[in-house]
Amino acid sequence: MFKYLKNDIPASIVVFFVALPLCLGIALASDAPPLSGLIAGIIGGIVVGSISGSKIGVSGPAAGLAAIVAGAIASLGSFEIFLSAVVLAGVIQLLFGILKMGVIGYYFPNSVIKGMLTGIGIIIILKQIPHFFGYDLEAEGADSFLEQSGENTFSAIAHVIDNITLGSLIIGVLGLVLILFWDTILSKKHAIFKIIQGSLVAVFIGTILQILFSKTQGLAIEGKHLVQIPVPEKLSEFGNLLRFPNFEQVFTMDVFVVAFTLALVASLETLLSVEATDKLDPDKNITPPNRELFAQGVGNMVSGLIGGLPVTQVIVRSSANVQSNAKTKLSAILHGILLLVAVLAIPNLLNHIPKSVLAAVLIIVGFKLAKPSLFKKMFALGWTQFVPFIVTVIVIIFTNLLIGIFTGLAIGVIVILVKSYQNSMFLNKKESESNNVIEMTLAEEITFLNKASIQKELFNLPENSRLELDIRKTTYLDYDIVEILEDFVVQAKNKNIFIHLKSERGIVDNPASFIEFFKLKKQST
Repeated sequence: MFKYLKNDIPASIVVFFVALPLCLGIALASDAPPLSGLIAGIIGGIVVGSISGSKIGVSGPAAGLAAIVAGAIASLGSFEIFLSAVVLAGVIQLLFGILKMGVIGYYFPNSVIKGMLTGIGIIIILKQIPHFFGYDLEAEGADSFLEQSGENTFSAIAHVIDNITLGSLIIGVLGLVLILFWDTILSKKHAIFKIIQGSLVAVFIGTILQILFSKTQGLAIEGKHLVQIPVPEKLSEFGNLLRFPNFEQVFTMDVFVVAFTLALVASLETLLSVEATDKLDPDKNITPPNRELFAQGVGNMVSGLIGGLPVTQVIVRSSANVQSNAKTKLSAILHGILLLVAVLAIPNLLNHIPKSVLAAVLIIVGFKLAKPSLFKKMFALGWTQFVPFIVTVIVIIFTNLLIGIFTGLAIGVIVILVKSYQNSMFLNKKESESNNVIEMTLAEEITFLNKASIQKELFNLPENSRLELDIRKTTYLDYDIVEILEDFVVQAKNKNIFIHLKSERGIVDNPASFIEFFKLKKQST
């Protein structure tokens, strides 16, 4: 795990700066104490990061749960009773993991997963524009179209011109330009510029400028436009800020309903984030979903016991981790440690960081998730991929993450039903122990509903084996399965698995790319 320190340490710092305002903002959006969001971020990094099987996933408080948390606190009557529901939700998630319910995530088509990533990217950009200009009416981390202030995503942007904070805008623009210059030019000049992230330099310079601006009339930035970590007068008083669960009503139906709802939604968000993060991973690692549910369950139990919000694996921090070239789970763990140190040792220093420079960092993260080229690529794949993708994106932008995902899934199912009926016999497998040869023959029609089984079979192939893959009778192969095969190319090289592919496009050994192979015309018979 310590082999990639040069990757993981810089990545952890970037994720820390991304997580810091989000943890605080999500707590505010949840009508919870600000410290509860930071506690969830610390637990998500250290506890969940240590137990999880994900190498690059990052956990913490999730914006998608903010509305549920706010409603639950109000309905249960106190934050302390709500914390008991969080602990119980963790227990339920442990059971989900033991019962191997992690497979649910595999039944969401890739078009919806990519739509989720793109929609989140666009939401990040739209939500950060006001903060970039110094208009901080809404808490950072919120992702719903309708805002608590009465605004919506677009009306808030429209009101930016009348609410510009000049100092914040200057720092935001300089930060954005610096990050772009660093990523596109400097990082190609010398290795040191890849190790030291442009985001870190932007935050450092932005903080220095804010301190200088504080002495300049017209450029001084008010506290509401800066990071706001709770600051006890003495370290010994920090314990007084903690809140602990009240278990007096833990066995009531009201608490159980809240706990089950939290466990179900948090598990779903985690599994979808796992799927999406594995897609972003350049090394194509596969996260064990049941172990992830177990890790999240432990995390929620610990978070609830010491006054933290519910945790899930979260795509914004995970994608920032990927974009910062993290290689192992050490990055996630270190980001949690950095949050802990920040809360205990240097809250006054971090409270000088302008929200606008953090908005610049998040805007870059959002753009990398929602690149315009992705829309063109999805359109070129045909309507079966593009329709669920674009519907997911649009619904996420105009509602929230969960509604967008379920709408996209519904469209995806309709597309599959229109395209074909699922064939019950989709895979025929034969093994020869004497020469370590595995024969797999795919049936006529393979859809995303077969993802879990096919991925499991490929993942379980032994090292130094030979895979005879026959798809000559397959008339419809869903693009989701093609992407699984594409990812398997990397895994096969790592495990020294020889691939012998038979298809109507020809016979080939160890194809470099299944995606490119399936673009070839079928050979005439």
